[in-house]
Amino acid sequence: MGSTVKCTILLILLGLVVNAFSVTDYEHCENVVKKWATNSIKHESKEDKHALKDLLFFLHVPRTGGRTYFHCFLKKLYSSSLECPRSYDKLRFDPSKEKCRLLVTHDDYSISSKLPRGRTSVVTILRNPIDRVFSTYEFSVEVAARFLVHPNLTSATQMAGRLRSKNKGVSTLDIWPWKYLVPWMREDLFARRDARKTMGTNDFTNGDPYNMEDIVMPLLNYINNPIAHEIVHNGATFQIAGLTNNSYLPESHEVRHCVDKYNNLGDYVLQVAKKRLDNMLYVGLTEDHRESATMFANVVGQQVISQLVNSNAIGKGANVNNSEQGTSFSDSELDQNTNSDEKGNETTSSDDNEVNQDNMTVEKLMDTYEVCISGLRKTQTRRRIASLKRISPANFTKERTLGSIFIYSGGIKLWDACLWTMPFVLLFFFLFVNAKRRTLKLKI
Repeated sequence: MGSTVKCTILLILLGLVVNAFSVTDYEHCENVVKKWATNSIKHESKEDKHALKDLLFFLHVPRTGGRTYFHCFLKKLYSSSLECPRSYDKLRFDPSKEKCRLLVTHDDYSISSKLPRGRTSVVTILRNPIDRVFSTYEFSVEVAARFLVHPNLTSATQMAGRLRSKNKGVSTLDIWPWKYLVPWMREDLFARRDARKTMGTNDFTNGDPYNMEDIVMPLLNYINNPIAHEIVHNGATFQIAGLTNNSYLPESHEVRHCVDKYNNLGDYVLQVAKKRLDNMLYVGLTEDHRESATMFANVVGQQVISQLVNSNAIGKGANVNNSEQGTSFSDSELDQNTNSDEKGNETTSSDDNEVNQDNMTVEKLMDTYEVCISGLRKTQTRRRIASLKRISPANFTKERTLGSIFIYSGGIKLWDACLWTMPFVLLFFFLFVNAKRRTLKLKI
């Protein structure tokens, strides 16, 4: 037998072995994902999904505007004594607390495995996935830039560590996903600042804030990095499915691995996420903020008021206890390294305008919400301006965001980055549409 024939036979055999291994691996992954999906749907509650149950779980998808709901709706309805200790802090979470009625957290849906089955109602807010990616990037930069008041990264890290050990409150660095994204961006900002000092560079001709590589990590670098791929890419879909890297489910890592490897298996994730959205008490949309807020007050707020009045819980300790103010903030509390003017006053913006809880109505709740959100936005704007001054001339505005998608050359790559995860972008698109239909259905 000639050497050519032998080589041909060996290549054929090798191809058969590789193909057999590939088929076996796919079948294994398919079984893993199908088993997870089947169990997830099987455990969904079959009770009345439109009736508020004993515990309200607000699944806060980052950068959807959920913080305004927390401060301007939920903290006006629930006293601090009724809040599960401690919202937004997985490490200290204790669902067994007596009279625990409210849980607000960035944890994914898998945390429901620790909540009383059949006695928990879930609400959430969704946002256009492209806008949410931009917002996640901007907030990562904004929070990380606050550390630039320090002379170097070591000083910033040590000071943050000392403050976190001294304060019992929860900071952004304790909260998913910021506990991963902020330190990563912080290290990058210091590295770029040190490089500018070494080179003596202060002249920046590129006016695109999303591509100022001398100052801040370019947006394309950010979204193509494995860290962002793990956390940001279609993060809302995985959060609703309970499959983030912060999941309580032991099988979540393997399911994620299989779905990343074989994108067609994502259909199982879609079915689970759609089922969970459909079973939620309320799903809001960031893009329809006013309509969604009104819907929340009427669908959720009205039931909370009735429930708390019937249990004599409303009106008792409605004002936030100062000792607990820092324990359940979500997005913007990592201002340990700035002065009070730069920080703004979180509690003033959200808690100065308390109402008489004994006579709470949906109309009063909406009036209070309007006043509260106005103050909250002013505080957020002050903080944002103070933070971005440290990375000037980089600045983020809605106009710049829209322009960056279509104008600069990297914009094509941005859409490519979204397209190569197209199966999950489509999943989230369907989730978005499903939520829209659900909102209209409730309104009718």
